[in-house]
Amino acid sequence: MLFIGITGGVGAGKSTVLRLLKENFNCKVLLADEVAAELMKAGNACFDAVVSLDWPESIVGADGEIDRGLMARLMFSDDKLLTEVNAIVHPAVEQEVLNQVEDERAKHKIEYFFFEAALLIECGYGKLVDEMWYIYADENTRAKRLKESRGYSDERIKNTIAKQRSDASFREHADRVIDNSGDKEQTLLQLRQILE
Repeated sequence: MLFIGITGGVGAGKSTVLRLLKENFNCKVLLADEVAAELMKAGNACFDAVVSLDWPESIVGADGEIDRGLMARLMFSDDKLLTEVNAIVHPAVEQEVLNQVEDERAKHKIEYFFFEAALLIECGYGKLVDEMWYIYADENTRAKRLKESRGYSDERIKNTIAKQRSDASFREHADRVIDNSGDKEQTLLQLRQILE
């Protein structure tokens, strides 16, 4: 079983690629955001540690769970909180992912384990995965997608893309580049050529 990391900039179409992988290959797809959300639920590994940080107001909602929207707003406007949350959540996510990879390897049921995270490279997953795939789309395509799917303004698109890792830097860390600028059929063809 190959353990493959999937990364790429905003609007590159990572979710489309992951959907194509899920539908066409014998694999498991795991998203870092979903693992983190699960670990931050009440009673799970990161809940108490995250809640007990020095928040300006309680981040626990009426349902006893972390209000993720509020948490994100507070965290992204305070570098110290952001660093503290990441220090709790990232290692826990990594451990959970490695546990799941080990479980799947022991079962011998799937051929590929895909793990998607925006910060795969920053978090050092290059050392853990068998291959790192960079999902690429040219800037115009990304801008068009962000406008259509998320309603981003031109300025927001420009700022968001500017804050991200450069194309050259993604390529430098990637074992493979999937060009997702075209339609789904073109992308699927690339995936088939690699995996079959």
